[in-house]
Amino acid sequence: MHVETCVLLVKELADDDEVVSIKVDLDGIVLDQGKHTTPEKPTYRNIKKWVKDNYGLNVSNLYIAQVKNKAGLEKRENYRIGSGEGRVPNCPPEKEEAIMDAFRHFSLI
Repeated sequence: MHVETCVLLVKELADDDEVVSIKVDLDGIVLDQGKHTTPEKPTYRNIKKWVKDNYGLNVSNLYIAQVKNKAGLEKRENYRIGSGEGRVPNCPPEKEEAIMDAFRHFSLI
């Protein structure tokens, strides 16, 4: 997790002769004129979009959930459970690796 903190240091001086100097290291800080972009959240939609943009593959929510199971990641409860009589397709290995790469991108693993 990444946390940034901004602090304004002010010291009121009785004499104008005193000077307070502060050195700020700006390495790794992007000054984009006050525009703040929030990082993308690892939603199913964003994972699907990332895989499509980087690998050109379309993945389903089912495939993402199957890879989450294999990686041991937490999922919410599915309220739309079927009867269990239908055939459930398994995620192909190339799509599984693309989804795992997306999990790494979103810092899930």
